[in-house]
Amino acid sequence: MKAIVYAKYGGPEVLHLAERRAPALPEGGARVRVQAAAVTSADWRLRAAAFPGVLALVGRAMFGLLRPRAEVLGSAFAGEVTEAAPGAPWRPGQQALGFVPAGAHAEELVIGPGACVVARPEGMSAEAGAALPFGGLAALVFLRDVAKVQPGQRVLITGGSGEVGAMAVQIARALGARVTAMASAGNLDLLRDLGAETVWDYRATDLARIEGGAEGGFDLVFDTFGALSVRQARALLRPGGVFVPLNFGLAEIAAALCPWALKPVRIHVNADRAEDLTTLLALWQAGQLRPQIDARYPLAEARSAHARVEGRHKRGAVLLQMTRREEA
Repeated sequence: MKAIVYAKYGGPEVLHLAERRAPALPEGGARVRVQAAAVTSADWRLRAAAFPGVLALVGRAMFGLLRPRAEVLGSAFAGEVTEAAPGAPWRPGQQALGFVPAGAHAEELVIGPGACVVARPEGMSAEAGAALPFGGLAALVFLRDVAKVQPGQRVLITGGSGEVGAMAVQIARALGARVTAMASAGNLDLLRDLGAETVWDYRATDLARIEGGAEGGFDLVFDTFGALSVRQARALLRPGGVFVPLNFGLAEIAAALCPWALKPVRIHVNADRAEDLTTLLALWQAGQLRPQIDARYPLAEARSAHARVEGRHKRGAVLLQMTRREEA
């Protein structure tokens, strides 16, 4: 099979298209022909060992101290089951989507019996399926479980046009929140279309003027972009409001360890679960969630896809499209 591999940390140039042996079928698992896979911010951070803040040493310890342990990146995917082991909950021909630890930037991957993978519903394209898991899972868990968003609450979301942010705007609306979203001026119409009640151009908005003013008093500030410091976020919160940063360093960890804070900070690391994908699909089927796709690249142009993601100005997901051997 063809796969995008890398043997050392660095820029997009460390990525190469190579031929690799298809992975062995695990007991109770299935083999999937990948149709589309997302290139996410997690992928470029793993490729470059660009782990934020205090997570630099932890990241190296987990994913490879001097070189990456897994040579094929890619977690969010959609594809077709081509082979299933005895006892597997899959059958050949089923359409699937999911989120795996690695290996999705290839023509084939294998999934175990407990993987975060679900059947792709009829009417959902492979591209939409691949664009759903990364941003959707993060936004759902951070909003519903970490921040515990309730109907009528005021929520501020930074990076509202990004892969996580675009999902967060829609999921917060589905949870009944009143959403204010921040992005660049060219993305404000998109934020309105996704359901934001109020939109801010992050380049033109003076947060210092908003602090304590009529636009303040948020119940939640969800920073998907790393745009706000703890001080800035707390100034935008009402007493009892919560700051939830998607990425965090020492300052956020220290603030999260203060139980007496009137405006607490909550940090979290996601555990990806199939039941949460099922919840996302229910929102999609109800018309409350629409995966956003920024750009599509063939597998051989993975370097360009990584450069697009690393530039941090995408609108939704960046996808790799696979080509079947018989079509090549």
